[in-house]
Amino acid sequence: MHFALVHGAYHGAWCWHLLRKELERDGHSTSAVDLPCEDADAGAERYAEAVVQAIPKGQSAVLVGHSLGGLTIPVAASMTPTLMTAYLCALVPVPGLSFDAQHVQIGTGFHPAEPGVGHEDGSSSWPKAGAIEVFYHDCDPRIAGDAAGHLRRQFWRVTQEVTPLRAWPAIRSAYILCTGDRMVSAAYGASAAREILGIEPIEIAGGHSPFLSRPRELADVLERIASEAASG
Repeated sequence: MHFALVHGAYHGAWCWHLLRKELERDGHSTSAVDLPCEDADAGAERYAEAVVQAIPKGQSAVLVGHSLGGLTIPVAASMTPTLMTAYLCALVPVPGLSFDAQHVQIGTGFHPAEPGVGHEDGSSSWPKAGAIEVFYHDCDPRIAGDAAGHLRRQFWRVTQEVTPLRAWPAIRSAYILCTGDRMVSAAYGASAAREILGIEPIEIAGGHSPFLSRPRELADVLERIASEAASG
């Protein structure tokens, strides 16, 4: 089975390395790419094209979208054979709207000592200490520090544009929320799963980055839901 892993805002393909080891150890193949988040003109379609290009031809993929990556995976599913989509602590698009126009509250109310920074060019970035507090608070400190040092600037066309998703692909979806998430609230995840996707969310413990804090547990969940999708 092939898992195509789609990172969230500020991140890159590097963030999946522990999860990829677990999935590949179990005999699966994986792909991950750096999305063009530092390009002010790149939206969900450009992101999806990058994801699809990395999937081996002939493979029906499990598309896993983390956080902002949730706006990309259903678009990618319309471009490539897809077994299912899995939203991980993720934003979920609504056809006909931009994400910003959904006017939903995704935040948790957590305020780090050093919050994210908005720049004059419209991009945003995170200071290292703030990123650790919000994204990686339950990770091994060495892993958290290394991850925070890899973050990039993020432009926001992907939330500002009307989603290029015209209709939901006719495939199974799953939503995995983390009960200790400090970035995307569990309340938002549960609401998006039920009201937009029409499914019950799967809950796991921990913060916003389970691919770094609990990769084995996350691999087990992904393998289980993919197996269920494959068996119909």
